[in-house]
Amino acid sequence: MNLFSPLTLGELELPNRVVMAPLTRVRSGRDGVPGPLVVEHYRQRASLGLIVSEGTYPSHAGQGFPGQPGLVTPEQVAGWKNVADAVHAAGGRIVAQVMHAGRVTHEGTTGGHEVVAPSAVAIDGETRTYEGKAPYPVPRALRTEELPAVIEDFVQASRNAVAAGMDGVEIHAANGYLLHEFLSPASNLREDAYGGSPANRARFVVEVFEAVADAIGAGRVGIRISPEHNIQDALELDADDVQATYGALVDAIAPLKPAYLSILHKDPSGPLAQDLRTRFGGPVLINSGFGAITTRDEALAILDDGHGDAVVVGRPAIANPDLVRRWQEDLPLNTPDPQTFYSEGAKGYTDYPVLQH
Repeated sequence: MNLFSPLTLGELELPNRVVMAPLTRVRSGRDGVPGPLVVEHYRQRASLGLIVSEGTYPSHAGQGFPGQPGLVTPEQVAGWKNVADAVHAAGGRIVAQVMHAGRVTHEGTTGGHEVVAPSAVAIDGETRTYEGKAPYPVPRALRTEELPAVIEDFVQASRNAVAAGMDGVEIHAANGYLLHEFLSPASNLREDAYGGSPANRARFVVEVFEAVADAIGAGRVGIRISPEHNIQDALELDADDVQATYGALVDAIAPLKPAYLSILHKDPSGPLAQDLRTRFGGPVLINSGFGAITTRDEALAILDDGHGDAVVVGRPAIANPDLVRRWQEDLPLNTPDPQTFYSEGAKGYTDYPVLQH
């Protein structure tokens, strides 16, 4: 087993173990429809073992950013079909990351749809809307009887992804968005069956996973978590609580045989990540986080040391459509341009050069 050997993730067969991280690039316009530029961006990166799409919203209330694509309208689904067809024609595999922003948004972004979360606790900070920057609003706490409808949004978006020809979905339970908000004791102050104990806080994420797996098959469903990432006020500061919460989540979904578990953690070889990996018992994708760009040596070491089954990379995949070849042959890399990560147009999106020889 090494970084460039094949890997089976549920129903997916990967030619290598370099996975493109879900990367917010906000280039799908106000209608959330991936257009030709988005198609080209993903097509260029088809040699990566697996592409995980940018976070796509499963409902209009779940949209987190201006320019973010969705999986709600027929036009959005058709846009993603063009993406999937292009990636497949180039020999690649792609899954859709289904992401409900929860409280990490504003009615100026959602088109007036109410901002909801597990509890009525606002993020301390500002967000970008179509009208400019604005403070995060206090979200409305979802009522217990509303949760099945939110689960159904995830299910329908996942069905839409498969209908568009995507190879599966990744459920986004990380980085402070809705599902992570249920997991974190700082953002989940509920007193019903979905709050309080670690098992209760994990319950909603488990139910979302179970419903999506039932709809499209667990072998097509992965899940992404980011324990202790402490981003967007989804704080997890008690190590024992983190262990109990994520242990409950992993223990509940492992018997379903998900395609994979993707763990974003600053210490992927440490006890928490490796305990979750052992409990999961299936393929685990490792992402060392946002703090530093993942290097070739680090990626090779994660596999060589047996700490993960594949490596999830972001910025190197942004700047190097042919990253797998460059890493395999130890060739120089293009440098990513952070100024263009969240801008519009082709610059810094589809214009990074590939090696010609």
